[in-house]
Amino acid sequence: MPKAIRRPRKRFIKKGKSKIKLINEAEIKALIYLLDDTDDDVVNQVEQRLFQLGPDIIPSLEQSYETSEINELRQKRVDEIIKKIQSYYTLEELKKWKDTNQNDLLEGALIINKLKYPEIDRQYFENILNKIKLDVWLELNYDLTSFDKIKILNYIFFDVHRFTGDNEDYHNPDNSYLSKVFERKKGNPISLAIIYSIVAQRLQLPVFGVNLPQHFIVGYLDENTEVKPVKLNQTNFLVPNANSPVQFYINPFNKGSVFPKENLFVFLKQVNIEPKDEYFLPCKNIEIIKRMVRNLHSSYEKLKNNRMVHQCELMTEVLEK
Repeated sequence: MPKAIRRPRKRFIKKGKSKIKLINEAEIKALIYLLDDTDDDVVNQVEQRLFQLGPDIIPSLEQSYETSEINELRQKRVDEIIKKIQSYYTLEELKKWKDTNQNDLLEGALIINKLKYPEIDRQYFENILNKIKLDVWLELNYDLTSFDKIKILNYIFFDVHRFTGDNEDYHNPDNSYLSKVFERKKGNPISLAIIYSIVAQRLQLPVFGVNLPQHFIVGYLDENTEVKPVKLNQTNFLVPNANSPVQFYINPFNKGSVFPKENLFVFLKQVNIEPKDEYFLPCKNIEIIKRMVRNLHSSYEKLKNNRMVHQCELMTEVLEK
C-alpha cells in the first residue's frame, strides 16, 4: 500500500481504541481507502467510525463509487456501511415516530420510504399534496353532500392528477414507497389510501383508513361524529374516535369507488373471513404503517430479497413494542 494511503492510519487508528476524532472530507476519503486494509482490527475501527458519523456521511460514501481507485472489496464494504447506517437510523426514526408523532401519518410513511429511498425532501411531498388540496378546494362547496364532495375529490385525485392502482405489477415494492408512488402515479391500496386520506383530512373531510383484511380502504365518517383536530408540530391533524360510525366506504385502489357497509360483509364472506367490528371502523395510523410494512415484507419475500425481508422484520419489531 502506498505511503500516502497509510499515513492516515497512523494518525487516526490505534489498536484497542474505537474513538476517532471528527474528520473532514479528505480524511473521510483516507479512511475509505483503509477499508481494504489487511488488518481486520483496523477495518473494524474504520467501519465503526464511519457508522458513528451517521447519515451525514452517506453522500461521501456514495461519492467514493465515482472514483477510479475504489476496488471490489472496498466497494462491498462501503455498500455494507451505507446499508447499516440507513437501517439503524431509519429504525430510530420509526421508534421516535411511534412514541411521539403518530398523528402525522405522512411522516410515518416517509420513514418507511427511507428503507429503500433515504433521500427524503418532505417539502417536495407537501407541495404535491397542497396542489391536490388546492385543486379540490377550488371545486368544493361545503353545502354539498358528503357523497358529492367525494365525487369532486375523486375527479381531481384520479382524473386530473391521474393516480391509479398498479394492477399490472401489484407486488412491486415501489408501490409501497411514497416517493415512487408520487413519481409513477401508481400504488397499492395502502399507499393510495394514505395519500387520499391525507388530502381529504387537510380539506376537513372526515376520511380515515379502514383496516379491512386483504384490501385496505378508507371510510367517510358520519358528519355528525366529532372529529378532534390535534395540533402537532404546528400542523393540525384530524383524529377520529375509534368507534366513529362510517357513513360509507371508499376504495382508492379502484378510482375512489363508493359502497355501503353491506358490501364489506359480502367481501369478507367471499374470502372466508369472520367479520369483526375493527374491520368496519377507522383505524389508528400505527396500524396503517404496520400494514404498509407487511406489504413490503410480502413483496420482498416474493423477490427472495432476504436482506430487505429482515429489514421489514426489524421495523415490525419496533412498531409492535
